Amino acid sequence: MSKTLVSIALWALGGWLLGAWLGAATGWAFFALGLLLMILVSGLQLSRIARWVRAIDEPPPPSVGPWDEILAPIYRKLKQNRLDLQDRTRSFHRALLAAEALPDGALTLDPHKALQWCNQTAASHLGLDLERDRGHSILNIVRAPEFARYAGQETWDRPLILHLGHGGAARTLSLHLAPYGVGQFLMVTRDITQIERLENTRKDFVANVSHELRTPLTVLSGFVETLQDLPGDALTGEQRRHYLDLMAQQTRNMQALVSDLLTLSSLESTPNQEGGPVPVAALVRTALAQAQALSGGRHTFDARLDETLRIRGQDTELASAIGNLLTNAVRYTPPGGSITVLWEPAPDGGAACRVRDTGIGIDPADIPRLTERFFRADRGRSRATGGTGLGLAIAKHVVMRHDATLDIRSTPGEGSVFSILFPAARVCPPAGPAAPARDAAGRHRSSSCMVQCGYCFPYCRLAARAR
Repeated sequence: MSKTLVSIALWALGGWLLGAWLGAATGWAFFALGLLLMILVSGLQLSRIARWVRAIDEPPPPSVGPWDEILAPIYRKLKQNRLDLQDRTRSFHRALLAAEALPDGALTLDPHKALQWCNQTAASHLGLDLERDRGHSILNIVRAPEFARYAGQETWDRPLILHLGHGGAARTLSLHLAPYGVGQFLMVTRDITQIERLENTRKDFVANVSHELRTPLTVLSGFVETLQDLPGDALTGEQRRHYLDLMAQQTRNMQALVSDLLTLSSLESTPNQEGGPVPVAALVRTALAQAQALSGGRHTFDARLDETLRIRGQDTELASAIGNLLTNAVRYTPPGGSITVLWEPAPDGGAACRVRDTGIGIDPADIPRLTERFFRADRGRSRATGGTGLGLAIAKHVVMRHDATLDIRSTPGEGSVFSILFPAARVCPPAGPAAPARDAAGRHRSSSCMVQCGYCFPYCRLAARAR
């Protein structure tokens, strides 16, 4: 403004001097010309300012006369506001990305509890589509009477446990509403399906263990009370031995149950280790000898083993799994039946250990539950043969720790095939002939060396002498 006044004063002074020299008319004409030029310059400057306003993010035009002092602070303020807006936009996007990365679902509701925003986890939990459901009441989206009652409360001290879906698609959610801002609501969703399933499993496990221990303890308690109450000469020696044999049997049942529970606990608590090459054929032969002893000559056995096929793993765990499969085959195969064990390469480059029996078979409806703890397809028969109901659960844990799968196929009345299928990554390459394993004293652990070589002490001297 001061520049404009100075310019008018200079034009007026020039006009007065020119009027004093050439006459008043000439002076006024000069002054009018000066004002006209000022108006034209101002119009040009205003047009440049108008063009800048249409692209206000650009720097203002230079040399616009008195407008420079006005436009400069405006531009600085606009630039600062733009930078602040960019910072807030970045912060907002970071908050959205953080909300999307949350393992729990989050959604915001307006004062009428209509959906405003939700992350992908909440959309998955509740089947939401933000583009479609935005602006719709959450009560119309989640149609559950218990949720309507919960959302209608004025305060929410604890979350709501909501069961959605049926069958295999069933899901259990924990929903928690909380007010924020002015009339806004935040709802957090958490999928607790697995937690609830584990809790139910824990309860069932405790109940099953208690039930399994109650029977032998009841028998032992009854016999002990009987022996305590009866006079010393009330029982014959044969009756006393019979009672003691029954008590010993129940004690063995409890010991087997505790042993299996400890095995399961060890498998679940110890870290998975890669292990070294395991000669599975040797493990199968050992387990087969134990199964034959359990059979007592009531079954016929056949083994077809690839002696060169080895896998990387833990020999003790694999021996437990194979032993449990063979034990089950003996228990559920009637006398006169046959049991076949195969250890062979698989077509996909892996390896397969199969136990085939001609037993009573399994109902197809029971196969998915066979590896559950304490599940028995035939409770009476399993109890009669001394089963704990944990053998297949142990086998399943071992199989999973070796990246393998347990395949079960069965036909009621015809028999079953239990297969452990190892991936190709677990199979060891063929190895050349190795020196027989020795014990701490330098002797071979297996007497089979006596007929296989002639250079070991002391067994091979006998073998050489025999030849």
